[in-house]
Amino acid sequence: MSDQRQRLLDVAQAEGRLTSVVGAVFDRYGAVWAGGAGDAPGLDGQYRIGSITKTMTAVLVLQARDAGLLDLDDRLGDHLGDVGYGEVTVRDALAHTSGMQSEPRGPWWERTRGTDFLALAAANDGQGRVAGAGEWFHYSNLGYGLLGEVVARRRGSPWRVLVSERLLRPLEMRATSYLPRPGAQPGWSVDHFTGIRVHEPLTDTGAMAPAGQLWSTLADLVAWGQLLGGARPDVLAEASLAEMQRPVTDDYGLGLMLGLHPGGRLVGHNGSMPGFMAALHVDPDSGIGAVVLTNATTGIDPRELAVSLIEGDPDADDARPAPWRPTRSLPDTVRGVPGVWFWGNTAYDVRWHNEGLELRAMARGNVVTDRFEVVAGTLVGVTGYHRGERLDVVRRPDGTIRNLECATFVYTRVPYDPEVDIPGGHPRR
Repeated sequence: MSDQRQRLLDVAQAEGRLTSVVGAVFDRYGAVWAGGAGDAPGLDGQYRIGSITKTMTAVLVLQARDAGLLDLDDRLGDHLGDVGYGEVTVRDALAHTSGMQSEPRGPWWERTRGTDFLALAAANDGQGRVAGAGEWFHYSNLGYGLLGEVVARRRGSPWRVLVSERLLRPLEMRATSYLPRPGAQPGWSVDHFTGIRVHEPLTDTGAMAPAGQLWSTLADLVAWGQLLGGARPDVLAEASLAEMQRPVTDDYGLGLMLGLHPGGRLVGHNGSMPGFMAALHVDPDSGIGAVVLTNATTGIDPRELAVSLIEGDPDADDARPAPWRPTRSLPDTVRGVPGVWFWGNTAYDVRWHNEGLELRAMARGNVVTDRFEVVAGTLVGVTGYHRGERLDVVRRPDGTIRNLECATFVYTRVPYDPEVDIPGGHPRR
């Protein structure tokens, strides 16, 4: 099973173009397996966890309800005064059934320094509503910004202080923090076609922090997963946790994503912020769960990977793809080539990947059909139908690329480009 789980991480790193990915499987007693791929830091490496933060905000709300400080059917306005969406209930905000807009107005909040709550409330007056209360599930980051302020006002302390005092301290989650600590993993985004990495911005999201601000580690999130799995009734009462886990819509409860795996139920949450993805899901009946953290903006489905770690991969063979390596710079031979190309009407995603040019058939799930590598300044096929053949980059007098040619196969930027003399033929294979 350990080899199966490690292979899952290796494949995710290679195929998802992840700088690093780490994962852990746990039960009610602690971690039972942990691994990493790429430039992985281990159990104590800190990553941004995005919307897993929402589960902590939700637990703070349920704690406040249990203490008699609020009711889930209270209106937000009962605690926040005259604000936009003041008519929304706490329950609907927790379950994303309020009908309020998904994002706060203004610049992209995840990549922009956040404002205080007064500025957030002033910019969001309730006119962005997309549905009536309870009509359907509509994920709202804004709703969790408002919920964080509700618990802050009812407890008389800032949200970040409440997280620390009421959750992190009793659970001994010492490596979880509001801002990254020295040595935290940098956030990366990878150019789709060239494989060149760029840093994503590091932002303090201010009043939107309850929706996705926190940084954490595998070890700390194992402790949080144990709480969500029912092992810490001293922090959240069993009845309140069960209430969070009950479906409000098909796949969401009160602050928790709901789902199934071959062994039973799952509760937890995914998370993403620029440069990071995360997932934490646990079977509340068995207490078995998994955590996945990566410093990439895209490339994998973190929940799918977490569930696979729980189950293992009994059908997997021992083969592992070569690890993905970030592109440092493009060779002059392929400069301007990566992008979408067409052979007739057949679309190809053409990428520079691990020092080679790959043609991926888009209609076939981006399967790699051919790979070329630079040999003595020329692109030569090394796998696929074009193995051994030369790929010529045909340029205009001004240096821009007109088309690609390989053994009478002509690739153009648009299907059957009228600028290019394309001989007749039939699709291969």
